[in-house]
Amino acid sequence: MNIDIRKYIVNNFKEDTIEDIRNSIDTSISSKEEDPLLGLGVLFELAWNNSSEDIKYEILNNIKKGMTN
Repeated sequence: MNIDIRKYIVNNFKEDTIEDIRNSIDTSISSKEEDPLLGLGVLFELAWNNSSEDIKYEILNNIKKGMTN
């Protein structure tokens, strides 16, 4: 069976509110488990693809900052 993970994740969140999506992200991160990383990766891809160059630079800065903490 071949599942399109991206499509599955997007469909899972399609009807959710911004608050629901945020709660899912916060819960996934706080769980410290690796399984949610796939879903977070898909959400990151959506954010990245829908961001301006300025926002992408800000995201990269935040990632780099997080690596030094």
